[in-house]
Amino acid sequence: MLFAQGINKYYGNLQVLQGVDLTVAKGEIVAIMGASGAGKSTLLHVLATLDRPDSGILQLDGTDLLTLQGKKLAAFRNNAIGFVFQLYNLLPEFTTLENVCMPGYIRGDDKSVVEAKGKSLLTLLNLSARSQHKPAALSGGEQQRAAVARALINDPKVVFADEPSGNLDSKNAAALHALFFELREKMGQTFVLATHDHALANMTDRQLCIRDGKLVTKSISSHTIVL
Repeated sequence: MLFAQGINKYYGNLQVLQGVDLTVAKGEIVAIMGASGAGKSTLLHVLATLDRPDSGILQLDGTDLLTLQGKKLAAFRNNAIGFVFQLYNLLPEFTTLENVCMPGYIRGDDKSVVEAKGKSLLTLLNLSARSQHKPAALSGGEQQRAAVARALINDPKVVFADEPSGNLDSKNAAALHALFFELREKMGQTFVLATHDHALANMTDRQLCIRDGKLVTKSISSHTIVL
């Protein structure tokens, strides 16, 4: 599903990613762990095409992502990639349902079809009663689940999540962790998670540790495709 080789990323003279190699199988849930500043968020943003590496190979389901630019890259990202931000990034002037549906609206899908799917996702995530509320009226856990629903609305090939439980209390964090695995079972979803949360990491198929811009440990899962 996801293939990265020799990924290097610089910010000025600082090399943040140093020759990262990574393969993720379809339906796999992978945790990327590491201290603050180790490069895990940068790696996640590069893999999700939100940032561009200075060199390397990056492919998603056979598509060479580094050959895509501008509108073509934006369209591919909208169709194939979901992203859950640590701070949710919900648009404050829109309702929960509108926020969830936004990627579908942007893609130009039929509004009634998008909203029917959005309502279905909100029901799956126990948010149907909050569909007409704006983000300011939602709890942190509800906002995070809305962000997950938004990431799923266009049936992405892979969902990336940056510290998805970093701003949640233990109860909401546990519920979110369980949700990822429920979505994998129901939808065959692939997840790549950057996290400090050992409870979440210990549930995943593989834990990868990044240190000083390099992947330094390898955990082998039951999947046939490994790092």
